[in-house]
Amino acid sequence: MLTGFCRQDTWERAYHSYGYDRTDHAVFGRYPNPPDVVAHPRSEAELEAVLEWCADKGHCVIPYGGGSSVVEGVTPPEDRGPIVTVALDQLDQVLEIDGVSRAARIQAGVFGPHLEDQLRPAGFTLRHFPQSFSGSTLGGWIATRSGGHYGTNQTHIDDFVESVRMLTPRGWWETRCLPASGAGPDPNRWVIGSEGALSVISEAWMRIQARPRFRAGASVQFTSWEAGYEASRQIAQAKLWPANFRSLDPELAAGSAGLTGAHSLLIIGFESSEMSQRWNIDQAVAIARASGGIVDDSGISVDDGDGKASSGAGASGAWRQAFISGGTGIGAAAGLGLVAGTFETAITWDRWPSFDAAVRTATVDALREVCGSGSVNCRFSHVYTDGPAPYYTYLGAFRNGADHLEQQRAVKQAASEAIMKAGGTITHHHAVGRLHRPWYDHERPELFAGALRAAKRSVDPDGILNPGVLIDP
Repeated sequence: MLTGFCRQDTWERAYHSYGYDRTDHAVFGRYPNPPDVVAHPRSEAELEAVLEWCADKGHCVIPYGGGSSVVEGVTPPEDRGPIVTVALDQLDQVLEIDGVSRAARIQAGVFGPHLEDQLRPAGFTLRHFPQSFSGSTLGGWIATRSGGHYGTNQTHIDDFVESVRMLTPRGWWETRCLPASGAGPDPNRWVIGSEGALSVISEAWMRIQARPRFRAGASVQFTSWEAGYEASRQIAQAKLWPANFRSLDPELAAGSAGLTGAHSLLIIGFESSEMSQRWNIDQAVAIARASGGIVDDSGISVDDGDGKASSGAGASGAWRQAFISGGTGIGAAAGLGLVAGTFETAITWDRWPSFDAAVRTATVDALREVCGSGSVNCRFSHVYTDGPAPYYTYLGAFRNGADHLEQQRAVKQAASEAIMKAGGTITHHHAVGRLHRPWYDHERPELFAGALRAAKRSVDPDGILNPGVLIDP
C-alpha cells in the first residue's frame, strides 16, 4: 500500500530537505541528512498507514506543508534517521461550507490560492494572507501560528480556527466545532503552534468571511521615524482596526516606496463587505495629521463598492508593488555576494524606543564585524494596542574566503541575543523551528516546557514526530 504514494527519488529527497531556506544551502550543495522517504498520502487511511509504519519501525516523521519555513522547521535533524517526510499536498480540498455559520471544513494540505479559489464561488474568503500565501498550506499556517498581512484585528491564524483534526502515533485528536467555549484550557491551543511535534494535522474547521467590497486607504509621510510610529500607536489604540497598517522607517520608505529618505511612511488601509470605509479612513488620517503627518488628496483612496477608487494610492501603491514582487530569499543574495536576511519580533509600546535602538545597534555592530559594514531597516508588520511587531531587514557584503552560512548565523545570533536582552519575543510569526530553539528555550517558562514534554510523551511516546523542534525528543 505504501509504495503507491511514497517516493525515494533524488529530487523529492533534496526538495524536502529544507523549507524556504533551501536556496541558502542549495547554493553550496549542502544536504547533510535528506529524508529517506517522502510520503504523499491521498487519504486519511493512507496517512494512518504511513504513520503506523513509522511508529512500528521507529522512523522519524516530519510533517510538510508548503515548505515555506525560514527557521528550519521542516529540516531533518542531522543526528536522527531514518527520516520520513509526510507531505500533505494531496489533501487539498474544501470539504464543506457552512454559509449560515460562516465556517468551512478544509483539508490541511491545500495551498493558499487553491483554498481561495474553492471559497470564491460561494462568496467567501478565509482572509488569511501571509507573505508565503502562494507557497504555504492551511496545515502549515496552523502548525506555525502563522500571521497574515492584515496589520490589526484577526490577523493570526489563531483567530480563524474553530476545530482541528489531527493524527498522532496514539490515534486521532479532534476538537469540537464551536464558536467559543469556557470548558477548561482550549485543546486547539495545543495544536496551534505545535510545529509538527505533536501530530500531523489532517483538516480543520475554519471561520470564513464574506468577500470585501468596500475599501479605503491612505499613505502618510512624517519627518521622522519617531513621529510615524507614534501616530501608529494612537491609531491602534483608537481601535479603528485598519486591515493594512504598515509603518516604514525612512530608509525602507526610500528603498521600497520611492521617497527621498527624509521621511518615514505610514500606510493605512480599511476594507469591509458591508459598508463604506470613508469614515474610518477620515478618522485615521485626522489622527495621523494631528501627529505631524503629511497627506494630501492624492494619497487617499476610497472605493465605495463599485471598484472605482476616488483617488490614487500615492507611495503606498509603490510599496505594495515592491513588497509583492520583491525578495527571492537569502540564497539568491548569497549568489550576488550579499549577506542579507530578516528577523521579526514584538514588544510593548513603553519599551519600544529603547528596544529599537538596542536591536539596531547590535545588528549594525555585527554587520561591521562580519561584513565590514552594513545597513538595517525596519517596518511594523502588525500593530497592536499594546505594542508593535517590528520587522527588520539587514544587508551586508560577503567577505571572500569566509563561510557564507557562518556569516549569516553570526548576524542572526547577534540580533537574536539583542532581542532577548531587550525583552522581545524571538519570533512574532516566523515560528520556532530549529533556528530559534536556543532563544525559545530561554523565552518560555521552564514549567511550561515540562508540561509540553509531558504532552509529547502522551501523544508521541517514542518521540518520532519532528524531533528537535520546540523540545528535545
